[in-house]
Amino acid sequence: MPLLVVGISVLILLFLMTKLRVNGFAALLLVAVGVGLVQGIPVAEIPDILSDGIGGQIGDTMLTIGLGAMVGRVMGDSGAAQRIAGKLLDAFGPRWVQVAMVVTAMLIGVTMFYEVAFVIIVPVAFTIVRVTGANLLWVGLPMSIALSTMHSFLPPHPGPTAVAATFHASVGLTLFYGLFIAVPIGALIALVWPRLPFVRAMNPSIPKGLVSERVFADEEMPGMAWSLSVALFPVVLIAGAAVTDMAVSGSNPFLHFVAFIGSAPIALLLTLLLAIWAFGPRIGRSLADVSASCTSAAQAMAMILLVIGAGGAFKQVLVDGGISDYIKDLTHGWPVSPIILAWLIAVILRVALGSATVAVVTASGVVLPLLAGSGVHPELMVLAVSCGSIAFSHVNDPGFWMFKEYFNLSVIDAIKARTTYTTVLAILGLGGVLVVEWALNVLNL
Repeated sequence: MPLLVVGISVLILLFLMTKLRVNGFAALLLVAVGVGLVQGIPVAEIPDILSDGIGGQIGDTMLTIGLGAMVGRVMGDSGAAQRIAGKLLDAFGPRWVQVAMVVTAMLIGVTMFYEVAFVIIVPVAFTIVRVTGANLLWVGLPMSIALSTMHSFLPPHPGPTAVAATFHASVGLTLFYGLFIAVPIGALIALVWPRLPFVRAMNPSIPKGLVSERVFADEEMPGMAWSLSVALFPVVLIAGAAVTDMAVSGSNPFLHFVAFIGSAPIALLLTLLLAIWAFGPRIGRSLADVSASCTSAAQAMAMILLVIGAGGAFKQVLVDGGISDYIKDLTHGWPVSPIILAWLIAVILRVALGSATVAVVTASGVVLPLLAGSGVHPELMVLAVSCGSIAFSHVNDPGFWMFKEYFNLSVIDAIKARTTYTTVLAILGLGGVLVVEWALNVLNL
């Protein structure tokens, strides 16, 4: 049974990494090969599948994470990150620093991918932790939860946008309804989760090389205007491209230019150049000093990228092994409400395959025939599938490994922190969709 294979493979992976202390990159590849053999994939095809999985995952994330880390390190070594962190602390106070992180993450995360927003904001979180001595998860976890919610629930993020196209739903209405669900639920979980005893018991250290260890005097730091301008520069480019894409005709030549500079890699590359120009003299007297900061950030990211890539290989073996097709056949004809069925199929696919994007696209194809005569608003079906796809993030999800490595957690602690919050977000998200459906029916909309 394919789902049994998934379960056993996860247990083996946990055993390799927790008991035998096998490196995450090697453990993921070993388990991926084993799953491929058990699923009957020809031996000669397995290396190509692993390469496709790693290439697809690294291709999507390497430029974003690598450039984001370099921008963060330049801002850290120049004192810009400390300036922003200090202003956030002054505005909200140490007691309300979590609220500051949630507000920042939600504003930035509405239009930016989780990975992109994460690497932009996390240097500020690291700096706040270093300056205040607070627990890393106390500051960083609210940020991650808020970003996860925005990325998984709302267009123009790729999953919800793809499902909206499948269901012929209005992207604007999906975003409008989704905000009523995502903002309160995301904020609630972001503020509650760091206070749970099993999370408070964790006290990870900041990964080496991702943040400056220096504490700057006030006169040594750049001004707030420059610091914030550089931090928000990629946000403006990426968000501007998303808004322009929705507002301007696809035949307009200007749209292609905006889409180019608003793509995450180009936006971060331009931000890195701006950061070097604006903050470079504060790091050192020559360009070599600035390059040393970028090199240090890249070295710190090497193992993180390898582990994320191996997570992509594991996911690809599951996909090519036919597990998604098995789940399609398994759920066909279930007598369940279309909204609940859409959510449930997305959850099952997410658990089995790891990829939220694969889960939402596959689930939307399964439940599409049910939509026509159901009377359910297509926008609510989009939200049901999207919030289901965030559930049970675990070892076959490349995002899980990014979370684990940046917050320097063990596999077990990452499961305790991330798997639990993503699952609760998905359940509360389904509840929010059902409440919105009830309200629309009451109002006869």
